[in-house]
Amino acid sequence: MRKLLLLSMFCPVIALSQQRFHVTLFGGLSNYAGDLQDHRFTLQQSNFAFGAGLKYDITPHFAARLAYNHATIEGDDKKSSDPVLQARNLSFISRINEGSLLFEYTPLNMEDYLISPFVYGGVTVFHFNPYAYDSIGNKIYLKPLSTEGQGLAADRKPYNLTQFAIPVGIGVKFRINDNTVLAYELSARKTFTDYLDDVSTTYFDQATLAAAHGQKAVEMAYRGNELKNGNPNYPDQGVIRGGSKYKDWYYFTGFTLYIGIGGGNGGGPFSGGTRGGRNQLGCPRVL
Repeated sequence: MRKLLLLSMFCPVIALSQQRFHVTLFGGLSNYAGDLQDHRFTLQQSNFAFGAGLKYDITPHFAARLAYNHATIEGDDKKSSDPVLQARNLSFISRINEGSLLFEYTPLNMEDYLISPFVYGGVTVFHFNPYAYDSIGNKIYLKPLSTEGQGLAADRKPYNLTQFAIPVGIGVKFRINDNTVLAYELSARKTFTDYLDDVSTTYFDQATLAAAHGQKAVEMAYRGNELKNGNPNYPDQGVIRGGSKYKDWYYFTGFTLYIGIGGGNGGGPFSGGTRGGRNQLGCPRVL
């Protein structure tokens, strides 16, 4: 009886600590907003994204999440509806690898409700590396070419490939069972760079660019001459290439699955898991 009493005292504590943790799995689409995308939000030129993480319930309404996501973003002037951008003929692709610390708020307690909206924010560290394919299909990474003269003039500083961003998200959660919740979410990352797509300001001097990084840098900086009836002449220095007024964003839309760790057929992490006469670890009640 003494051992049974001790077991009954400590099991709810163990269950409580375990059930606060959840594995998260994300699958959906990724895209970006910048100089090579006509729309602030669109599913055009989107790509598959996936991720995983760990969530810890601080209270029934607040939680902290560590998350990793892998995504691909891209943009292509050929797919623009603007004839001026089509004539520019630039393109890029970049893989995004990010790690985030998120703080999530769910206004309705999911132990009492089957559905609830939620929001989150936090901080993200991400890595990107834009590239494009040249006229004969070779994959060319763009940052080393300094296509806008980055590092070649005092007012053209090189950009870093690893940076911080501010993530914000909103969505709706649906409870599937005691240990599993499915959420649909839309989230965006406010970055502090205008070079996710390697396009930001104006064309740089052709001769200086060629002398520093070779003719390939000139070829990838201006690609209008590759088009049929395109302008064969490289633009003069200072001609607008992109818009530096707004920084680039990237965003996700998709589903996140929350799976409770150590779950059973009892209640949630804050109820002590006593539905049905036994808690989440199958520990006995003391009457």
